[in-house]
Amino acid sequence: MIFETHAHYDDEAFDEDRDVLLSSMHDNGIGFIVNVGASLKSTKTSIELAEKYPFVYAAAGVHPNETAELGEETFAWLKEQCLHKKVAAVGEIGLDYYWDEPSHQIQKLWFERQLELAREIKKPVIIHSRDAAKDTYDILTAHNAGEIGGVVHCYSYSAEMAMDYVKMGFYIGIGGVVTFKNGKKMKEVVEAVPIEKILLETDSPYLSPEPNRGKRNSSLNIPYVAQKIAEIKGISYDEVVSTTEENAKQLYRIMP
Repeated sequence: MIFETHAHYDDEAFDEDRDVLLSSMHDNGIGFIVNVGASLKSTKTSIELAEKYPFVYAAAGVHPNETAELGEETFAWLKEQCLHKKVAAVGEIGLDYYWDEPSHQIQKLWFERQLELAREIKKPVIIHSRDAAKDTYDILTAHNAGEIGGVVHCYSYSAEMAMDYVKMGFYIGIGGVVTFKNGKKMKEVVEAVPIEKILLETDSPYLSPEPNRGKRNSSLNIPYVAQKIAEIKGISYDEVVSTTEENAKQLYRIMP
């Protein structure tokens, strides 16, 4: 079964058909989904989804662009949510320099605090990094994040840096971009990274793969991603699905 490691089904894009869509997953070969928090609010709604559906797990965390909402009181609340039995990871956390706000200093502060929270509660991290390659890598290295474990979600940097993350002990999250005609860099990443270190993801409702690029994404599109990975690596589709499922179960310690 396919393990979808990064989706946002609490997003308003799914308000009209969320339950129907999620109820169809098993029949379409999707065995597990991690619904990822990106703010205090979406952490709460992600956990609510995980409580409702046995095959859905949550990640609790605050995306770098939302870190201005964090303070000691809200961080204490976040830590409490991270201890929930169906929270599989702390995330998505990291750095995003595409936008000017919040400041890089604030982003770094709460990235580091959430990293150390993950270490304390012994759960892996889901890393978001956009236009911040060096700072992300430097902070993870400084915090010995390989001991914490995690995935660089929606990976967008070079194949060389991907291998540096693999050596650190991290997984690389691969989604719809690998199917794009202009996705040469991601194809190089998939070629370089061992299948044992790749996770499948969609980032739904964003980043739909070809042939559905530009439409609302869902986990039902993951077969397009898995097929492209199989083509690039010269292995079977079934091997991609089974190996990445095992990878995700090991990372998130989900052994039902």
